[in-house]
Amino acid sequence: MVAGDLVQEHLRADTGAPDDITVGRKTPELEGAAERCPTYEAAIKTGGAGETDTDSRALEQEKEVPADEREAMLPNGGGGEAEEMQGTKLETKLYPRRFAVLLVFSLYSLVNAFQWIQYSIIANVFTRYYGVTNDKVDWLSIVYMVVYIPLIFPATWLLDRTGLRLTALLGAGLNCVGAWLKCASVSPGLFGVTIAAQVVCSVAQVFILGLPSRVASVWFGPGEVSTACAAAVLGNQLGTAIGFLLPPVLVPNTPDDVALTGHNISVMFYGTAAVSTFLFILAVIVIKDRPLLPPSHSQAVLPSSLSEDYSYKQSIFNLMKNKAFVLLLVSYGIMTGSFYSVSTLLNQMIMSCYENQELNAGRIGLTLVVAGMVGSIFCGLWLDHTKTYKMTTLIVYGLSFLGMVVFTFTLDLNNIYLVFVTAGALGFFMTGYLPLGFEFGVEITYPESEGTSSGLLNAFAQLFGIIFTLIQGKLTTDYNPLIGNIFLCAWIFLGILLTALIKSELKRHNVNMGADSNQLQAVPTECPGDCPSEKKTNGVKMEPSISFSRETTL
Repeated sequence: MVAGDLVQEHLRADTGAPDDITVGRKTPELEGAAERCPTYEAAIKTGGAGETDTDSRALEQEKEVPADEREAMLPNGGGGEAEEMQGTKLETKLYPRRFAVLLVFSLYSLVNAFQWIQYSIIANVFTRYYGVTNDKVDWLSIVYMVVYIPLIFPATWLLDRTGLRLTALLGAGLNCVGAWLKCASVSPGLFGVTIAAQVVCSVAQVFILGLPSRVASVWFGPGEVSTACAAAVLGNQLGTAIGFLLPPVLVPNTPDDVALTGHNISVMFYGTAAVSTFLFILAVIVIKDRPLLPPSHSQAVLPSSLSEDYSYKQSIFNLMKNKAFVLLLVSYGIMTGSFYSVSTLLNQMIMSCYENQELNAGRIGLTLVVAGMVGSIFCGLWLDHTKTYKMTTLIVYGLSFLGMVVFTFTLDLNNIYLVFVTAGALGFFMTGYLPLGFEFGVEITYPESEGTSSGLLNAFAQLFGIIFTLIQGKLTTDYNPLIGNIFLCAWIFLGILLTALIKSELKRHNVNMGADSNQLQAVPTECPGDCPSEKKTNGVKMEPSISFSRETTL
């Protein structure tokens, strides 16, 4: 299959609006030229030079994208018969249903995050009830990270192949099954059952964490996509916040009454199961793969189904060859892994510095996450307004480092109210960074699948989360929380340096805005034998020209 130009968006002179994208049919001259890979690519890049009459005629022919080449422009294949007709507009439209899809997704993501942290924040209660050690309870949190890493690849493949709806229903359904299984584990001798239930919930997480950027891109317009992604991530953060707040209230520490402790745990588990069931039913009713018409031009040029020659492995290979994305993978993993570690070990850190403060440990965790939710929304709105992805990411990363340093050296000053303040400042920036990483990743890897890039980001986050939680937990137990937190500070500082090295190219933003759209090209998917091997792609390769818009860097 031979690919023509990736995006040849020509704005009408009277309006300049990106909506005015037309698709024409292939001319015989271009069809013959397309069979010669190097010659055709050179003609695309030099078209419009005006040096000869032939060049002038070629420029006029290039003002319309050939219809059958339109099918090969991007990894997903054809864009639909309606758009292939000559002169047909690629329409865009925003549907009110997008808010319902976003709300339902955010809510069942909330419940999944709640089930992740509900054990760790009252670790002392569960260790006494089940007769296990702290490290066993820690693994109820770590299992979320362990399960995610091997399963994210088949999960993102499924997302690319089947779409948003099936993946979302799997996440909501498994979340519901795990919640009901926990109800059967309320007995001091059934710790193995609660582990199995938590494993099911962790599998559900695989089908949840990679969806915020997909939900935002498929359903929301270019002026609201970053805010929508932040709101989708917000649901998960809110679940963590509620997970910090409710378990200490619902399951207070009653060491002398095991039956009462079991009853309180049952109330928490059955309530979670009921809510999970209701949200699964809502997900079945509300969530669809995509709207009838795309919400943006970056989605309009992406067809709705995958072509037969699309390779998921090649998509991952393309991403791993993107140096900017690899740097983002590591820096995102460091920051998010640090957040997972702090969240998991917060109860142990607070209890080692302040005795009998289980309730306040939960409230500090709530403060950490609620401040982060505000930071997420603020960062999403800021990105929609400025599109300064790298600058915003770097600034938030640096402020997260400062917040971690302050939290580390004020934790044991015997002033728990000061810990509330420092935890809030840390959460505002550290948790606020999460949607920034998602959106930045989609921006620098367009037109690769949002699910694939987000899945890889989360996989690295889980990997670093496992490593950081185990090492910091060991340092906290054997020494004190100060040593464990200094360990995290050193890694976050390294993340700042890696973020500063990221080369920011605003690929998706250029397509949406129509900026320099006639300079964007696609390398053919199949080149003759003399074509360099690095030109072979998974159906498309974004080739930025000299005038390709780049974000101003620090």
